[in-house]
Amino acid sequence: MSEFWLISAPGDKENVQALERMNTVTSKSNLSYNTKFAIPDFKVGTLDSLVGLSDELGKLDTFAESLIRRMAQSVVEVMEDSKGKAQEHLLANGGLKEKMKCLKIDLTSFVTHFEWDMAKYPAKQPLVSVVDTIAKQLAQIEMDLKSRTAAYNTLKTNLENLEKKSMGNLFTRTLSDIVSKEDFVLDSEYLITLLVIVPKSNYSQWQKTYESLSDMVVPRSTKLITEDKEGGLFTVTLFRKVIEDFKTKAKENKFTVREFYYDEKEIKREREEMARLLSDKKQQYQTSCVALKKGSSTFPDHKVKVTPLGNPDRPAAGQTDRERESEGEGEGPLLRWLKVNFSEAFIAWIHVKALRVFVESVLRYGLPVNFQAVLLQPLKKSSTKRLREVLNSVFRHLDEVAATSILDNCILRSVPRGDPSQAGAEH
Repeated sequence: MSEFWLISAPGDKENVQALERMNTVTSKSNLSYNTKFAIPDFKVGTLDSLVGLSDELGKLDTFAESLIRRMAQSVVEVMEDSKGKAQEHLLANGGLKEKMKCLKIDLTSFVTHFEWDMAKYPAKQPLVSVVDTIAKQLAQIEMDLKSRTAAYNTLKTNLENLEKKSMGNLFTRTLSDIVSKEDFVLDSEYLITLLVIVPKSNYSQWQKTYESLSDMVVPRSTKLITEDKEGGLFTVTLFRKVIEDFKTKAKENKFTVREFYYDEKEIKREREEMARLLSDKKQQYQTSCVALKKGSSTFPDHKVKVTPLGNPDRPAAGQTDRERESEGEGEGPLLRWLKVNFSEAFIAWIHVKALRVFVESVLRYGLPVNFQAVLLQPLKKSSTKRLREVLNSVFRHLDEVAATSILDNCILRSVPRGDPSQAGAEH
């Protein structure tokens, strides 16, 4: 699980030096990997509007996290037997450089290389408008998610109900996939074929007695169609007018007449419905269409790189164009929608984080806007306590209580490798 801390400090000389000291200490002690977190200069507006935005962004942050969790879980559910590969579909679209927008980036790399998307969320707009744009985007994704998952769950439920009919014993399961037209006497005014369930221990008794259970039973008309652990399903042909008498005698001998009428149209409809539901469900995850052919990569192979704060030699964990060249191949509409919109929601969520840091920093440090945001990635879970102590020590002059409070509000986690449904942030 990758954990990140977003912190900010005033941009004056004293605090820039404090950031440098923090970076030196954390690097030497192997506590965290640090990068600058670039946030554009927004139109600040009034103090009252910032206070209102602070509350609104907190709620939007929580909502975005919840949405991402649900979408990640939906990916897991849709993939079913391929759940182990769900993490491969939880990526972010580009966002690093304009020429690299086509890349799919793992979530950790997207966070550590974050750049504000000026095209989607223009920084020149009032902050209220930017927040409103993101809120509407996430609300629309949630609405679509609800409708699409509801349709998928209805499909699953209908399929499960049909599958249940083909399970169980001979007393309860559907017989449409067992019997055939040749097993019955059809379209006869006088004769009818019944299906009888006979316990395995009574097979011999059935063969000896079925012709004498009632008058007008057709001799040698019985045939074993199928059997399970408990018994077998036999046919028997007799005259219609002795049906009730035959049922009574059969019951007395521990034979059970299964109520069944062979309707070729109904059986065909049921089989087609099962095939259709199976096909529809599978197609939500996988189809035979190919979106991109191998060798169609727009740009040559390359890895994503940035210059991290204090560690210029450390490469980023990006993915090459070739590794993503078959993106979209064999994907069904629901999985494809989940992939695209998970990325959109995750990207919007990190923009919300950036907005929260901006608003809280302005409220904390005042105007004119002058602060530096830094992203810290603790290298070991056991070192987080020590890392917090270093931060409190380095920035003690900013007021320990307030500084700690800001840090607590800006801790975020990326999607863990083991369980993609646990994407989220901690506040």
